[in-house]
Amino acid sequence: MSTSDEALSDPAHGVLPLLPARMLNEFVYCPRLFYLEWVRGHWDENEYTIEGSDIHRRVDTPKGVAPEPDAEVTNVVRGLELASEKLGVLAKLDLVEFFGKRARPVDYKRGRPAPVEGRVWDPERVQLCVQGLLLREAGYEVTEGIIYFAEANERVPVPFTAELETMTRNAILAAREAARASSPPPPLVDSPKCNACVLVSVCLPDEINLLLHRRRARPRTLITRDPPARPLYLLEPGTVLRKEGNHFVVQPRDGTEARIRAIDISHVVAVGPVSLTTPAIHALLAQNVPVVWLSRGGRFIGMATGFPGKNLDLRRRQYGATVAERLEVSRAMVVAKIRNQRTMLRRNSRVGVDAALAALAEAASRARSAPSIETLRGIEGLAARIYFKAFGAMIREDIPLESNDIFAGRNRRPPRDPINAVLSFVYSLLVKDMAIQAFTVGFDPYEGFFHQPRFGRPGLALDMAEEFRPLIGDSVVLTLFNNGELTASDFRRLGIAVVLSEEGRRKTIRAYERRLETEVRHPVFGYRLTYRRLLNLQLRMLGAALLGELDRYVAFETR
Repeated sequence: MSTSDEALSDPAHGVLPLLPARMLNEFVYCPRLFYLEWVRGHWDENEYTIEGSDIHRRVDTPKGVAPEPDAEVTNVVRGLELASEKLGVLAKLDLVEFFGKRARPVDYKRGRPAPVEGRVWDPERVQLCVQGLLLREAGYEVTEGIIYFAEANERVPVPFTAELETMTRNAILAAREAARASSPPPPLVDSPKCNACVLVSVCLPDEINLLLHRRRARPRTLITRDPPARPLYLLEPGTVLRKEGNHFVVQPRDGTEARIRAIDISHVVAVGPVSLTTPAIHALLAQNVPVVWLSRGGRFIGMATGFPGKNLDLRRRQYGATVAERLEVSRAMVVAKIRNQRTMLRRNSRVGVDAALAALAEAASRARSAPSIETLRGIEGLAARIYFKAFGAMIREDIPLESNDIFAGRNRRPPRDPINAVLSFVYSLLVKDMAIQAFTVGFDPYEGFFHQPRFGRPGLALDMAEEFRPLIGDSVVLTLFNNGELTASDFRRLGIAVVLSEEGRRKTIRAYERRLETEVRHPVFGYRLTYRRLLNLQLRMLGAALLGELDRYVAFETR
């Protein structure tokens, strides 16, 4: 969806802007899709939208001038923009054929004619009829339009009957009324329309319907796979990222530069003393590619992003959450974290940890009914001490480290042994990804529920990382040490602190990214998805709970 002036308005909380004809198409197809796209500003691309954009590229370029309604000329105009305050709609017409006083709109569509009477689906008929009504208001005689199907290379006429005009006017009124609502319409139930929907990963129709008991069967695997773009890490001191044409160029201080296409970058992570040129930053933010800065030790410093999305309702609810709501969400997160810690110990310990398992089960039970955030923090801290006291039971005794580098409990700021150095670095990577995903969904990454907001501290990202610290962060650490991927040569001592070397950071980042690519079966929904996609899914489920679509947030617990 373009960020035009009308798209920057807030339809749910003020005077409604004119309704684009394309949005009326979405409303007739699925009222929830219309709301998510127009009111909340969500948009994504898939193969169908990309193909549709290619088809429209020629006709979207304005060409020609519309003749006066009384001029006896034949003419064709492309990219004609019309609007009507009376109808409350606007449209950019792909092509209009003028025959003197008569006009006929032509709308371009990908695909083939529909297997129904008239050979055109209702959403396309209504969208075309809006164009006809706009032309009629401009003074032309309009009795029909044309849908051009690019794949079939076929023109299908659509008569503007009284029935179609009534349907169109009613749809305009209904769409504008739906836009004024404070929450979206409910998802469609078991609809085949969801299969190719561009916003299925935002809407989550089967997931929400299952949790609302509107659906009994396990959800279909509708949410899209991971996008092909991946993070770009700038690690070597002195490295510069610059923009050159349609590519970004990574220029190390010593070595060969690398060229990367913009579409292949999901976000940029600048670690330590590296640089990005101003044109590079401008280009990244213009393409909604976040830039994250980490210290050489992995501390999260900050993040730069483009203009935030339109999902104001979500941020309002986030800021306005009551004490009871914050406690309920925090309980779910902490319980899931403790139970996931317990699962990690049960699966990976090499010696008996029965006492720790029992204590963690007790802590999870207490956390579930904690009467306040303060009490919950105390329980979470106690569980962390129990867990990390037993953490060494999951590490091989013969890992290639010096005798004085053996793990003896969690320490940080600064970390004083290799395992703690890697734990801190991986946790920073996880918080970085949570902050980016939170911003993508529409949250403020800094306004947390369990973690109090402080300058430079992304509270919500820290909150959402809790349930994944054991499953992603700790799992990466165990893999790196137990498989011998990290050795003593990958660390340096700086006084009492132990830090990863440049090569050690590279190895850790590679292992972390591999973990995000790992698929896991969702215990509630039943399908498999990567941890990378799961981070986004959990934030969207939190958003649905805050906005009242779900009665509670369901944190992720592995089995």
